[in-house]
Amino acid sequence: MLHTELIRTVPEILDGHARVRADAVAFVDDVRAVTYGELAGTTARLAGHLQDLGVGRGDRVLLYLDNRVEVAESYLGIPRAGAIAVCANPQAATAEVTHILDDSGSRVVVTDAAHLDLVRALAADRPDLLAVVVVGTGAEDGHAVREVGYADLMAIPASPPRDCLDLDDTAWMLYTSGTTGRPKGVYLTQRGCFWVVAACWAPIVGLGPDDVLLSALPLFHSYALVLCVLGVAAVGASERILPRFSVQEVRERLRHGGPEGDVTVFPGVPTMFHYLLDRLGPDGLEAPALRMCISAGAIMPAAVNEGFEKAFGVPLLDGYGITETSTMVTMNWPTGSRVMGSCGLPLPGLSVRLVDPVSGRDVLPGEEGELWVQGPNVTPGYHDLPEASAAVLVDGWYRTGDLARRDEDGYLRISGRTKELIIRGGENIYPAEVEDALLASEQVKDAAVVGAPHEHLGEVAIAFVVPRTPDGLDHEAVLATARERLSSFKMPERLIEVEQIPRTGSGKILRFQLQQTVSGTVTNSR
Repeated sequence: MLHTELIRTVPEILDGHARVRADAVAFVDDVRAVTYGELAGTTARLAGHLQDLGVGRGDRVLLYLDNRVEVAESYLGIPRAGAIAVCANPQAATAEVTHILDDSGSRVVVTDAAHLDLVRALAADRPDLLAVVVVGTGAEDGHAVREVGYADLMAIPASPPRDCLDLDDTAWMLYTSGTTGRPKGVYLTQRGCFWVVAACWAPIVGLGPDDVLLSALPLFHSYALVLCVLGVAAVGASERILPRFSVQEVRERLRHGGPEGDVTVFPGVPTMFHYLLDRLGPDGLEAPALRMCISAGAIMPAAVNEGFEKAFGVPLLDGYGITETSTMVTMNWPTGSRVMGSCGLPLPGLSVRLVDPVSGRDVLPGEEGELWVQGPNVTPGYHDLPEASAAVLVDGWYRTGDLARRDEDGYLRISGRTKELIIRGGENIYPAEVEDALLASEQVKDAAVVGAPHEHLGEVAIAFVVPRTPDGLDHEAVLATARERLSSFKMPERLIEVEQIPRTGSGKILRFQLQQTVSGTVTNSR
């Protein structure tokens, strides 16, 4: 059932909670907490100060700071100024941050002490910046761009917030993960994001005002924005924000909770659940109130999903989503049948097609096709990229570029990206399938597969693997395990041992970085 009452503007949501649950904790971290009564006021004050600094309707404000309460406040406060909140990965390289700052044309940057020196250096060459808002440390005079302290702004009056954005106006702009190239700014609306809350997080997960979330998800990512900020705010839940993922910290918070209450929901990405299972499996989670874990952001291996639920006795629901659809497209339900290794069923009210990329026909169950999506959660387009927008938004459908299969009951399984497909002598190899086969070996902790050029076959699969122990891998034993699950043409041509697989904050593999390390053409084959 679609919870349409949750599809409202940010000020409407916050004002409603301020009236009925003013004393309930909304967001808390290791430094401060904010109640719903306070949140209505702090977001209004932030919006008013941004307006007083010169931020106009439609202007962009960049968030470049680590996970903390102020990120959630800013995500909610910036749209109240009629502006658009942009967020950069706080771990991003300087070149990527520079690209996001310039591409977005942000007029104000909200940052913290850890990133302030870089922001000052970038601001010196950007006279269009109006101000830098500094969180958690003192602002200084004498720099190229005016600095103001976040806490100082919260302590003084400001103009009333504009509160002028309609549901279909752009309120947030997040950048694609850049797994295949330069990141693109994706427009997201209040209707699109809160529709996902109303169609997925509230009815499927059962998210409500009695829930306490523990989030170590990176807040610059759309999954975290829509679930861990907007979803929490929409339903009036409480959330403990962790600065980053740590097995030890997650275990302690799940065991003991905090002033916000005992944790009931833990969202993560597959790598987080893999680490929890790997390190805590024999000991258990000891989470008395935990009723559900959620995974999205990358493909969840069936072995990890099954192993986690068996070891800890907590449902781990996997779903599929992308930034351009305000995150979720499909989700597994806690009730009814589940197909391990699938990403579940399309959200109620969402139209989904699987289309043959060559013929353009809709494929039959069991056949592979490109996933197309139509619904209120689809992005209006990319920032300043009309051609790129037109290429993926066709006749009301968003063409995801992801390949998938659907079984007779409608459960979807993601095969990979069309651009990641490896074609070996005319045969298709999907990296995710090969990775699952490699992860079946007890020797392999993590794996990623890319294509390498071959003088006769066109391409072959090359696997990067992380050994589970410092002693390294028995390559023949690992390949023998994989042969039990893969056709011969899908077998990787060679294994390359690495210390870690490069991933985005959401757990997606940065395959282009791995491909850059595969030099030359493979000339021999099994």
